Amino acid sequence: MDLLEGVGESSSPPRSFGSCAVLYDIKNDVYNRLVQSGNAEAVTNPELLREQLDSHFARLPASYGLDINIDRAEDVLLHQKILVRAKDPDNQPAYHVRYLENYWTRSDDVEGQHEFNDLPTQKPGGSLNNEGIRKHMNDFETCSKLEDLNLEVRQNFNGKEEILAEDSIRRHDISHIPIHEVIFSTIDKPKLLSQLSALLSDIGLNIREAHVFSTTDGYSLDVFVVDGWPVEDTKALHKELGKAISRIEGSWSGSSHSKSAVEKYILARSKPEDWEIDRRLLKIGERIASGSCGDLYHGMYLGMDVAIKFIRSEHLNDTLEDEFAQEVAILRQVQHKNVVRFIGACTESPHLCIVTEYMPGGSLYDYLHKNHVILQLSQLLSFAIDVCKGMEYLHQNNIIHRDLKTANLLMDANNVVKVADFGVARFQNKGGVMTAETGTYRWMAPEVINHQPYDQKADVFSFAIVIWELVTAKVPYDTMTPLQAALGVRQGLRPELPENAHPRLLDLMQRCWEAIPSDRPSFSEIQVELELLLQEVEDAVEAPNER
Repeated sequence: MDLLEGVGESSSPPRSFGSCAVLYDIKNDVYNRLVQSGNAEAVTNPELLREQLDSHFARLPASYGLDINIDRAEDVLLHQKILVRAKDPDNQPAYHVRYLENYWTRSDDVEGQHEFNDLPTQKPGGSLNNEGIRKHMNDFETCSKLEDLNLEVRQNFNGKEEILAEDSIRRHDISHIPIHEVIFSTIDKPKLLSQLSALLSDIGLNIREAHVFSTTDGYSLDVFVVDGWPVEDTKALHKELGKAISRIEGSWSGSSHSKSAVEKYILARSKPEDWEIDRRLLKIGERIASGSCGDLYHGMYLGMDVAIKFIRSEHLNDTLEDEFAQEVAILRQVQHKNVVRFIGACTESPHLCIVTEYMPGGSLYDYLHKNHVILQLSQLLSFAIDVCKGMEYLHQNNIIHRDLKTANLLMDANNVVKVADFGVARFQNKGGVMTAETGTYRWMAPEVINHQPYDQKADVFSFAIVIWELVTAKVPYDTMTPLQAALGVRQGLRPELPENAHPRLLDLMQRCWEAIPSDRPSFSEIQVELELLLQEVEDAVEAPNER
């Protein structure tokens, strides 16, 4: 569970956007337009239609109402029907495909340059256009699922849209490109947006826009505008989507995954009386951080400074309780100077919490980005070596962290770095398949993004991004949304190499983020290299002082 805002991603937008008056007007406008158009449902039973519209809009955030194109009021009924179909587990995800009358055209200017013009005749499927997305993006908190996924168009510094160079080359000889809309609905869950976008990408579709809304009863309505399907006819595209969905059947329900044999063994042999904490003995202090499902507090326990991670009771479900149990099981098994020390847990639902040692130095993420610290090479290497020691220990104990990033690397009072937050960590299961897309997009290995088998080398890739972050004091892919970064990594994108970094550090970084996991070094090998480099740096500093 990610407890730092702006660092991870979450699946549900806040509910406080917009006003009731505006929403009421939109519902009336939709109703009136359906009546005027002679819609069968409006003519035969207008009162029932009003009730259905009220119920539909009440399920969705107010931003959905602002996203509706009144000229296509019947789209609201389509969304409503897709949401109804999604209630049947056999229909998850429910989906609908249609062709939109939008084209890409190319014209040559007087200087011989090519310009592509998108000529939308209407808002597709009630979705925001690009301008609307940018206008309303700032009204959402960092945990919102609403993403502008226009991956082919970017804003230049003058605010004009320009086509990416590689895309311009790819489309150079194309005069018309059919645009389609794909609508999904299924049970809402973390990483759903990425899962759906990967599904579309895998069948050759390019996502131009994506608009995602979570309902109050746990479902998601996802509208994608795509190109890449060469013909207007949607029957073949609908069939291809069905095949793609069936290939990953069983991952849509949001149910908790089955435990591996080793996890069941660890949980079965645990004795709660050894580490169960009486909540009455906890003294709760200030809140340190807040995330989508819980909060982190500074507190006291039996005279010790502690960090207390509470899971919010309103978010409890089988998946979250399973993650909590696995985090406790892993924390009980680890004891290392570079891993945050586990003190105990409260396991009486719904008052679940995990208590660990308090790290007064905070996270490396805050240290770098909030304080704008540029690290000296010796300090950088010292931090990196601490991380290596902690990660090597975890890997020796058959544990994959799966969310290694600076936000999960904490410092004690002596600036010793320790690996923390085992909310998504797992024991390596060599006999099964590890869950895809686990972790945080900007640090995620390509094999995890691509739903391929992966092992401990996925943590090594994340470590490469951590090293880059320590060198640059920048957020990885800071000009992209998290999902844009993930889709870029799938295609070979890596952070731009810093100019002033030590050559051996740059070489190590690049070997750690190799696309092929087996080509990446292990943490024990990385530690040796870093320690040798640190020794050379320290010797170079001491040499002039001895003269």
